[in-house]
Amino acid sequence: MMEDEGRLKTGIWVSAVLRQASLTGNPAVVLHRGDADAGGVLMVLRDRHDMMTVLAQTRTPDGRRAWFRATGEAAVDQAAVDTYVTRQMGRDPDLWVVEFETPDLAPPFEARLI
Repeated sequence: MMEDEGRLKTGIWVSAVLRQASLTGNPAVVLHRGDADAGGVLMVLRDRHDMMTVLAQTRTPDGRRAWFRATGEAAVDQAAVDTYVTRQMGRDPDLWVVEFETPDLAPPFEARLI
């Protein structure tokens, strides 16, 4: 996305990512709307076989947005995703949760995976 993405409010950033995914044919839905200004973000990726992974937002040492596979390297089922998301939302009620359909569990948006 943008070089200064860290300055974007979360709600605006999520809207841009949803639009980007839509343009590439990856349907998405906001499962939980968090704080519009500064909420954290979880991205749930679902493949054609209903296997999933959760990407959690973090920052690199230089302050750029980055992601890590919060549910591990292997794909997981809906129950594992629900457990993880519920636990994280219990810790942070301002969290955004966005789900994407993607054929290969790759993020349908520009993402730095670490």
